[in-house]
Amino acid sequence: MVTLADLQVRSLGPCTVPSPLSHYVGGRATNEYYVGEDDRVLFDDTVELIQRRGLPLEELPTFETGGPRARLFFDPGSVRVGVVTCGGLCPGLNDVIRAIVMELHEHYGVRDVVGFRNGYAGLVPGLGLEPVALTPDFVANIHERGGTVLGSSRGAQDVGVVVDTLQARGIDILFVIGGDGSMRGAHRIAEEATARGADIAVVGVPKTIDNDIPHIGQSFGFQTAYSRAAQSIKAAKIEAEASLNGVGLVKVMGRHAGFIACYSALAGHDADFVLIPEVPFALDGDNGLLEHVRRKVAAQGHAVLVVAEGAGQEHLPHDGATDASGNARLADIGRLLRERITDDFTSRGEEVLFRYFDPGYFIRSVPAEPSDSVYCSRLAQTAVHAAMAGRTDMVVGRRRHRFVHVPISYVTHRPHHVSPDGDLWLSVLESTAQPFDMR
Repeated sequence: MVTLADLQVRSLGPCTVPSPLSHYVGGRATNEYYVGEDDRVLFDDTVELIQRRGLPLEELPTFETGGPRARLFFDPGSVRVGVVTCGGLCPGLNDVIRAIVMELHEHYGVRDVVGFRNGYAGLVPGLGLEPVALTPDFVANIHERGGTVLGSSRGAQDVGVVVDTLQARGIDILFVIGGDGSMRGAHRIAEEATARGADIAVVGVPKTIDNDIPHIGQSFGFQTAYSRAAQSIKAAKIEAEASLNGVGLVKVMGRHAGFIACYSALAGHDADFVLIPEVPFALDGDNGLLEHVRRKVAAQGHAVLVVAEGAGQEHLPHDGATDASGNARLADIGRLLRERITDDFTSRGEEVLFRYFDPGYFIRSVPAEPSDSVYCSRLAQTAVHAAMAGRTDMVVGRRRHRFVHVPISYVTHRPHHVSPDGDLWLSVLESTAQPFDMR
């Protein structure tokens, strides 16, 4: 069970430098739109959950609020900043880079910002990846394109070498934009810097297109991803409707969490079945998927399935191979479903026209949509405020519309999943009218 101690964010030391943003926070108190600098945000959000803990108010688990502070740890005139993007692509990476640079330059007066290229590999001198100066002119229009101008990579690097590089270049603040594995790397960097007595703030902006990092609200890029996936689902339905016994299948990203599958299906109400890693299903039998698909096609002339890439892996062989991040390589559930559904119709002497859509790389490489761009900017600004105030070994997130600081160790202790007992999955079942259980 989470405790107040679990949510305490580390600081490099007392804040003694007057902030150029002090006029933004002077005299402002907590209200329904703003959380004061010395206030905290509750972890629990219902009376019952709070009462169940049986703790006095001052011992309840709470998050440190995000936002500008009246005083800073770092002197803006002398601070040096590094930015790195790690892991797979995601809509909004360039938006975050741009917003970090502009906030540092325009509001704090920080002039020395560099971007390390190709993830943590850019912090290893032997690989020859020289950093790039991040100026307002350089980042001015980068949010208009997808991907990351800094490049990215997967896999860990020697943390000792990474901190050597930071110290050699005089970096005081490192912003890490990446997913679960990248945040674990950021945690190790922060720990190594602390062990050396180096005042280096390591602040993360968590990035996961699957939305599977807990305690940060919704991850940036996620809205763009499920919006684009919904377009593929619409196309699959149009194709299926136009065919005799048409079946459309759309495979979306989601190794361990089915959030994109759920939200993209809800966005257009075009799916008849949604399959996610969190909810097992049988293929065969009277209550198996194949039987339900055949019944749906018989009833309405077509069927549309949305499947997360990590769904149904129990039906597939695995060779134990992993990627550079240590993740197990997934077998193709979409291909299996195409084969099994086609074979099922054929074995009964029935015609079927199958259309398979896999928009995975397309939806992660596009520019962020406006709603995500706004969110990216606000996350980046919150990260800058935290770093300038000397916070370290933490990520920024939004907890029920309040921006907060979360220790890296807490967001990486478990993944975030769609709850089969939660209201999101219930909404999917209501939207698709698929059986509550297919086992």
